[in-house]
Amino acid sequence: MQENRKQNLEQRDQKRQDTKKQEQKRQEQACPVFKKCGGCRYLDLSYEKQLKKKEEQLRALLKPFCRTESFIGMEQPLHYRHKVNATFGRDRKGNVISGTYKEGTHFLVSVDTCLLENEKADDIIRTIRRLLPSFKIKTYDEDTGYGLLRHVLIRVSHATGQIMVVLVLSSPILPSKNNFVKALRKEHPEISTVVVNVNDKKTSMVLGEKEQVVYGPGYIEDTLCGKTFKISPKSFYQVNPVQTEKLYGKALEYADLTGKETVLDAYCGTGTIGLIASDRAKKVIGVELNKDAVKDAIVNAKRNGVKNAQFYQKDAGEFMVQLAESGDRVDVVFMDPPRSGSSEQFLASLVRLSPEKVVYVSCNPETMVRDLKYLTARGYFVKKAVGIDMFPNTVEIEAVALLVRK
Repeated sequence: MQENRKQNLEQRDQKRQDTKKQEQKRQEQACPVFKKCGGCRYLDLSYEKQLKKKEEQLRALLKPFCRTESFIGMEQPLHYRHKVNATFGRDRKGNVISGTYKEGTHFLVSVDTCLLENEKADDIIRTIRRLLPSFKIKTYDEDTGYGLLRHVLIRVSHATGQIMVVLVLSSPILPSKNNFVKALRKEHPEISTVVVNVNDKKTSMVLGEKEQVVYGPGYIEDTLCGKTFKISPKSFYQVNPVQTEKLYGKALEYADLTGKETVLDAYCGTGTIGLIASDRAKKVIGVELNKDAVKDAIVNAKRNGVKNAQFYQKDAGEFMVQLAESGDRVDVVFMDPPRSGSSEQFLASLVRLSPEKVVYVSCNPETMVRDLKYLTARGYFVKKAVGIDMFPNTVEIEAVALLVRK
């Protein structure tokens, strides 16, 4: 009987190994650069296993603070990236290639199609790659500093279908500019606008400071949670609009606004969370350091007929100190910091402002945990939290936590 049990266990283990090998082989066939790129490290796992792994990871991180709600997955976890950046270069034979740098290196991996990226965006990138030789446009070589085309950035509106193409050049002069755009639009008439961005510095940043609109209005529009947003080349806008609706929906559910609150949207970007919250709040204040983003936020407020929102171009921490000193009351703070989390100065300012609720939206739960430790040691407790899969097939985790003043 013991021998039969051992045999059954061995067979089960063998079956698991075979299933894993088949899964891995299937994913490698689906994406030929799966092992080289490093962008989607969970591609060899079934989506159910990915979600389970992320849920367990978030639950372990937040265990000292609260129990997490069920992890929110995506119904269609492929081709969700509506912002696509392709770096251009040449292979050893001198052929034009485009793709992404291998993780942690400056080795350019040639990518023809990507399972995460919008298919129309990939199609346009392939066309640009094909057009370059006939227009004698050289790709940029970051070692020598010679060449013209560095990157192509494409943004696709999920709601309207509008498409923006940004050609990132090392110099402001694009030979046969109008004819190139005409040839591109002949194959892709759905392109709404084309912008030339000039990045003449030796930097890992994609976009430079100078821009020139070559075709169309220079921006596209998208609709999110019932509000319309203007998206410029440099605008921060979530790349996965389907999951962003769920993310912001959770943030608003946690805020539980009644229409009487003054809401502060810190790190407000183009005003997305604040404007979506404006229907349920008495007053919305947005603060952001990036001046282009603040301009977009003001335009977005007017476009949506929002009259109870004001946006300021200031450091969020300093702004909160000013609010506290002037005696202005803020009931709810939405904060959506970068991957590095918030600075201690920002958190100290937040504690000083002392809102009743803080809704923390995080793209890096590890730095969020560090910030939660600071806030829970200074008068707040974490009431609830949830993970949202904004980036299926990758290791990234997005989370929302509600902190309430003790």
